[in-house]
Order: sequence, then C-alpha cells, then structure tokens
Amino acid sequence: MHDFILRELKNTNIEKELNRIGFDKSYAKKAVGKFEYKNIKIYSLSPAQANILKQTAISAGADCATHREVITGKIEKSDCILGASVSQIKKIAEKLKLQPFGLKELGEKLLSTSSAAEKRCRIVGILNLTDNSFSDGGMYNDFEKAKKHLLEMIDEGADITDIGAESTKPYSQAVSAEDQLKKLLPVIDFAKGKIQLSIDTRSSIVAEECIKAGANIINDVSGFDYDAKMSDVIAKYNIPVIIQHSKGTPENMQDYPEYEDVIEEIYLNLKKKTDFARSKGIEKIIIDPGIGFGKTKANNYEILRRCEEFKTLGYPVMLGISRKSLLDMKDADNFEKDIYTTALNAVAIEHRVDYIRVHNVKMHKKLIELLENFKK
Repeated sequence: MHDFILRELKNTNIEKELNRIGFDKSYAKKAVGKFEYKNIKIYSLSPAQANILKQTAISAGADCATHREVITGKIEKSDCILGASVSQIKKIAEKLKLQPFGLKELGEKLLSTSSAAEKRCRIVGILNLTDNSFSDGGMYNDFEKAKKHLLEMIDEGADITDIGAESTKPYSQAVSAEDQLKKLLPVIDFAKGKIQLSIDTRSSIVAEECIKAGANIINDVSGFDYDAKMSDVIAKYNIPVIIQHSKGTPENMQDYPEYEDVIEEIYLNLKKKTDFARSKGIEKIIIDPGIGFGKTKANNYEILRRCEEFKTLGYPVMLGISRKSLLDMKDADNFEKDIYTTALNAVAIEHRVDYIRVHNVKMHKKLIELLENFKK
C-alpha cells in the first residue's frame, strides 16, 4: 500500500515551492496567481449584474455567492462574494469589461485588487507636545525635549514623524487652535527638511498654518467630521491626508460603542469619506480604521485580524496600536507596553499594513528588518 504524505502549504513562497518540485521555471512566476486565493465581497449589485458575475465566475472555474432570489429578480440589490484565485480573478475581470450594465468598471476594480504592489511598511514616530497624552503626556512638552526626541526618532529610523499638540485619548477635551500652534510651529521650524512631518490635528486652522510652516501631511483623526473646512485646506495645498475612522468624539467615543458588523461599518464609512475627499480634488489619501477610537477591545482585535481587507479600498493603510488599551496593560511601564505593541505590529505588517504609528521607533525598525527575512 502506498504511503501518501500530505502537507498543506501556508504562508509560503509558492514560486519557490513550484521550482522545488521541478515545475517549468520560465512559467513559475506567472503561475503563482493560480495558487493565491481571494474572497471578495461586492456590494449592491442588481440581479442582472449579480447573475452575469456569477456565470462569468463559473466560466473561469471559480464561484460567486449571491442572494438566493437573484435568479428570480424578486430583490432590487444583492451583495455578492466572489471566491477565486488571483489568476481566475484576472480572467473574470477581463470578461466583465466586455459586459453591459456598468460591469466594465467592476472589471477594472477587480484587476486593481489582484495586482497590488508589495512595499516595505513605513514607521510613523509619535511626538506628543501635550501634557495629558495617555502614555507620554508631559514628556516632550518642553521645546528642547521635543527637539531631542525628534532627532532620536530620525536616528532610529522613522520615515515620518507625527506631531500633535492636542490629546485625543478617551474623555479628553479639545485644545484651541492658538494653543496648538504655539507648540507646533517652533518644532516644525526646527524639523522641516530633516524628515517628513505629519501634523495630528482636527483643526483646519492648525492644519493650514502648519502646512505653510513646512508640514507635509495632515492626520485628521476625525476623518473630516470635526471641522468642515479641513477638506478645503487639504485640497488647496494638495498634500496627503490621513483619514481615520472614529465613532463619536474623544469626549464620548468610549461610551458604549456598538456595531452590528464592525469591519463592514468602518469599511463603508471610510469608503464614504474617501469618496468625499476625491470629490473635493484630494488624491493623496491614507486610511486608518482607528483602533481605540470608539471601539471595544474585541473590535480592536477584529480590526487587527482583518486589517488587510481595508486595502481593497485602494489606499495605503495605517494602523495605530502603540501602547493602547487593547494591550490590557494599564499598570505596565512604557517599555513593557512597547514589547507587546511590537508583537501585535508584527501581525499588522504580515497583513500588509503600509504604515505603523508607534512610540518606540527603534524597536519597530528592528522588527521590520527581522520580518524582511521571511520574504527572502
């Protein structure tokens, strides 16, 4: 009797495995797409669109789940789940581009999801010029200390420094634009030209003055909800913006946050916000699902487990886990929190997050170097 040996291949370099079994090396790179599988949810298709998508998927050897009444036409809209290899998705997409009912655009979007480029995760170092931030309030409130810490983060390998003068931790109060600018402008003047500068603010007044002073990016944790003029400022100066999801404001966001489906609600909210930004002429967008901003501990871990899903929106994704309450380490010192933050960010990086916002740059620089070994 033959002894069959089976091994499931998980998180492996499939091209190397193909070459190892003697597969045609000249075709191995192209064949990789046949072994990478995706499940893609597509929202609000008409019965005609859903039926064509399903039949097109079947013709390519894949499948597509739809509402059971799609075939009868008794419903107006159906969400669909397309399950296919990357290679099959490309075939389906090309066929859809020849179909009616607006399916050409769907085909183009499917092509973009199957050809995302890989790049190194970037480190966003946090510089809080506040006296009440949850982990380092008061540590860098002094200008000289802020300068020293900024230079340390640059030396340790930060790609961007995110500077804020208003704490947005749970139950914190708003800080006036005037008070924020008193702290921010001297640091921006010192730092410009040394590193990419992101300004963590919800205020359009603060954003505009900081951009004039030399800031490169605006990080709006409210995602345009706090200040209606913020999008106009971003569009005027044509700089990148980080659009974050936040349920409520810092004053109330942790008062019983509830979701029916946390990932879907955040996803659709960010889709609405990014569509709004594009309508204003804003093209340079980074999205952040907002860990800790109106989320329970379970919500935060669900975001971490499924953060790669947000990349389907077509924008780089940033995640901010550093020292937050999901660690459940209220009484630990910051170094200990940084160890476990780094462990969780290893998961985020493996899920293809583009930016990680962290307090401990040195530790995360080493983490990224170590994880690069898994790709060799």
